Amino acid sequence: MQSKKIILFILTVSLTTFLQAQQGFTKDQQEVQQAVISMFESLSNRDAAGLRAHCTVDISLYEYGQAWNIDTLINKAITMNTAADFKRNNSFDFITTEVAKNTSWATYRLNSAITRDGKQVTMEWLETVFLEKQKKQWKVRHIHSTLITRATLPAPGH
Repeated sequence: MQSKKIILFILTVSLTTFLQAQQGFTKDQQEVQQAVISMFESLSNRDAAGLRAHCTVDISLYEYGQAWNIDTLINKAITMNTAADFKRNNSFDFITTEVAKNTSWATYRLNSAITRDGKQVTMEWLETVFLEKQKKQWKVRHIHSTLITRATLPAPGH
């Protein structure tokens, strides 16, 4: 009976280690993911300078069936976004992240809870992003975004 417990213990530890290794990301992959997260933090903070710092000069975005550049993104998400109560919280579920020298790409689900003008909207996108390493920093070069869900909820506290 003791040997069955030992074998079961070894199998459990081995399986747990294997599953954790499958879901883990390398240091390089985590740096790419952090670059994406940082870009969206700048967007959430309505920080145009920070947003530009996390993107290549020639970034392209495919959003809502339209082709955008950095100026379009800043105009729609920052300049025209004047709500005093604006707040955006993002969460990411990275599906894949690949790194090849100075180029990387990742696919993730982005969930955002956005409060504006007393209303809260939760949105989920499936996105693919391409990054380029410039002067030892990962910068977003291209994003292709597909809206999955959009739900309007009462704002917190209402």
